[in-house]
Amino acid sequence: MKQKNMLTWAISAIVYLGLVIGGYSIYASLNSNNDHSDTHTAKTKGAEDKESINEQSHIDNHTSKKSDGKDSGQSDHKAHSESEVVTNIKYKEGLITIDVKDKNQNSPNLEISHEKIMHLIFVSADLENYYHLHPEEKGNGVYTLKFDLPDNSYKAFVDIKPKNLAYQVSPVGLRVGKSHSEHKENPLKVDTNLTKTINEKTVELTTTELGINKAVTLSFDTKGITPEPYLGALGHVVILDDKGEKFVHVHPTSEEKALFETKFDKPGIYKVWGEFKIDGKVNSYPFVIEVK
Repeated sequence: MKQKNMLTWAISAIVYLGLVIGGYSIYASLNSNNDHSDTHTAKTKGAEDKESINEQSHIDNHTSKKSDGKDSGQSDHKAHSESEVVTNIKYKEGLITIDVKDKNQNSPNLEISHEKIMHLIFVSADLENYYHLHPEEKGNGVYTLKFDLPDNSYKAFVDIKPKNLAYQVSPVGLRVGKSHSEHKENPLKVDTNLTKTINEKTVELTTTELGINKAVTLSFDTKGITPEPYLGALGHVVILDDKGEKFVHVHPTSEEKALFETKFDKPGIYKVWGEFKIDGKVNSYPFVIEVK
């Protein structure tokens, strides 16, 4: 009888131990699944947070700037959101007509920038021909100028400062005559000699290191000749990438020297036009540089 009771107790103990071990295994398995689920949720949330931050950064980086009437000295034409101003350009029989309207088809008020209400840049498809013009206001958002453009395909850049409206300069295509050449990536050759002579006046360009997302100083040596004031400054600089898409209009940072400061946000080959008035004539000096 005593042996039978001991056997019964042993069997009960074994069964109890088995139940304990089995229960613990199930608990551990469930806890592990919960931990995995929590980890996955945390990772997903982290990825969503990161995506949200990146998206917000993208939005912040594309926020349009509105003119407050102050002249910054440089047209900042990094990627912005859509402009609140639209420019339409026509050319017929030597007359350039630019129609400037906001989204409600009203004519916006424009701020004066370097003595002019509008700076109009024409560049030919091969980035060879360059014209810096200043149309005059005719009323109701219309600006005109008589100027004979040689037959070619052009991109026009209307550089204006609408008051209290977002605006970015974008290229506007224009064909004159029967030319059918297209704007495309141009095989520009980087200048090995940054000294140019136009109308017997020589200008030499030197730069600080041409890197991206850093201040770059462009220094123009006019060889002992002080340029005459031109549009309220010692000179002007326009920069385009080799696709004729990226536009930057830079004004000097000094009233005594032809020093210009800008930034490049992408590596590539760029064409630079430095404009200086010497002996009563404005010369545009072209240079091709590479930003690495």
